[in-house]
Amino acid sequence: MQNRIRSVDLDQRAMQAMIENGFDPVFSAEIGTQVAAMTEVLAAGVDVNDTRELLWSSIDNRTSRDLDQVEFVEKMPNGDLRLLVGIADVDSLVQKDSAVDRHAGQNTVTVYTESEIFPMLPEEISTGLTSLNEDTDRLAIVVELMITPDGDVPGNNVYRARLRNHAKLAYESVGEWLDENASEPAKFAEIANLKEQIQLQHEAAKRLERFRKEKGALEFESIESSAVVVDGEVRDLESVRPNSARKIIENFMIGANVEIAEFLELHGRSSIRRVVKTPLRWEGIRKIADEFGTSLPAIPNARPLADFLDARRAADPVHFPDLSLSIIKMIGSGEYIVKRAGVEGEGHFGLAVRDYAHSTAPNRRFPDLVVQRLVKAALAGAPPPYADDELERITQRCNDMEKAARKVERKMRKIVAASVMQRRVGESFDAIVTGVSDKGTYARILRPPVDGRIVRGERSVELGETIRVRLLGADPYNGFIDFAAGQ
Repeated sequence: MQNRIRSVDLDQRAMQAMIENGFDPVFSAEIGTQVAAMTEVLAAGVDVNDTRELLWSSIDNRTSRDLDQVEFVEKMPNGDLRLLVGIADVDSLVQKDSAVDRHAGQNTVTVYTESEIFPMLPEEISTGLTSLNEDTDRLAIVVELMITPDGDVPGNNVYRARLRNHAKLAYESVGEWLDENASEPAKFAEIANLKEQIQLQHEAAKRLERFRKEKGALEFESIESSAVVVDGEVRDLESVRPNSARKIIENFMIGANVEIAEFLELHGRSSIRRVVKTPLRWEGIRKIADEFGTSLPAIPNARPLADFLDARRAADPVHFPDLSLSIIKMIGSGEYIVKRAGVEGEGHFGLAVRDYAHSTAPNRRFPDLVVQRLVKAALAGAPPPYADDELERITQRCNDMEKAARKVERKMRKIVAASVMQRRVGESFDAIVTGVSDKGTYARILRPPVDGRIVRGERSVELGETIRVRLLGADPYNGFIDFAAGQ
């Protein structure tokens, strides 16, 4: 019998998912009035450096319009690389406790669905007045890192600046040029020294990554999906893989976030930190490693786990994303905590760093905007803008809404996936078991990357296990995808 193909209004379902998960997806009239009165802030005090002559550039998704950071690298005579990361000064327009700020503190994060983006801040701000758009002067917080040839960062500095993004580049074109010997991005021919600048950035990123890996940073690989939507209809799913361009920004953002945390620590300020705690399911990780002939220590240790992951990537790169997903599920997700001044903090297990503060996306994440205000107060020698108990309330809200955002994004991915997969009912796929609880047993097939519930044979599987599943059904309206295990 032919399966009935159903179509879904993705925008309507996304709005509904936002409301069901506690978000306010509509900006109030008060916010509209406040935004209408805003103008660009370019004047600043004597402590703001003018860096507009530097060849700043950004690398982001091709469709991104809320640009939070730009980068510049300079080679020093002694072989060190001087990395500058410029972060949009969102606080210059979004004042604490304003209507815009209260709305941002309620939602805490920009939510990305396949059909629609629900911004934390009005787009007039996040993609306009504070976005580090190409050929536009902007205020920023600059994090300066001196990177030695071995990747260490013995020196850093943080300051306010005025800058200009000279080139908006895309992960896709830069990554294909770096990894696949593709043609150079068109802007290389338009802007003098831009090619050499991106080569320097690539070298700086490799230094930082090499140093972190030596310290035990975990390097995973995932295959994410992106919907191909034509005239409001989902036609297909395409895979989005990591590349060297994405790694440049990933390594720069980690470096900047570490330095911001250390800056606040040095100035005796409490802050918000991002941590991934020591894995509670370490025995499960050890079991997976044992299946490949590797013995991990009884006490959780990132260094031997990183070595195991590197060995598996080299031995079987095709299936490494499957293994990555299994390990990630057992390590668990990150969370925000308050690092009180003078109190020893908990490190980030996956990144092999002790100090890590989200700071590089203030247009899209409320903790980053809060951290930016803490940094600016420290730079000015002013009292902290938040008391510790206020930071505690903020981190709890951010943790709750981050979970809610994941639910929305997961729901919409399932709706999109079900819209595509309803044509493939009855087919079998390789899958990873991603969840086992009283609420149900779940799995993800990797190609295409699709999540669903195991409704038959679920009692015989374990978290992180690689299994074979058969697609029993796909309901695009509700986003239900049902599998049978062992088939």
